[in-house]
Amino acid sequence: MTNLNLNGKNIRVDDKGYLVDTGMWNEDVAQALAQREGIDSLSKGQLEIVRQLREYYATYKVFPILDNICRIAHHPDKCVHNQFINPEKAWKIAGLPEQNGVHFVTMDGSHYFMEPYC
Repeated sequence: MTNLNLNGKNIRVDDKGYLVDTGMWNEDVAQALAQREGIDSLSKGQLEIVRQLREYYATYKVFPILDNICRIAHHPDKCVHNQFINPEKAWKIAGLPEQNGVHFVTMDGSHYFMEPYC
């Protein structure tokens, strides 16, 4: 576990980078999580995508089809990939819990795909 100190609050993140208490999430926490993931500052478009991920999860409790998130957020297809490269990074920044069966891998560092679990 890691603690991120944000405006006097300790925000706990597990060893994989997932927010421990999803109720602690707000846009300031998202910015801190983004920095932890190597993004200096979230753009307006990235924040829209992150908000849509949160809304989708609140409704369905599962990881979404990513192009659906792009359509809902009024962004072009592949927006999650274009804005974050790794969709799992966007999920972490959204402060959402780790999903069993959802893991992205890459062979070249710029193209990610969901790895099937056996």
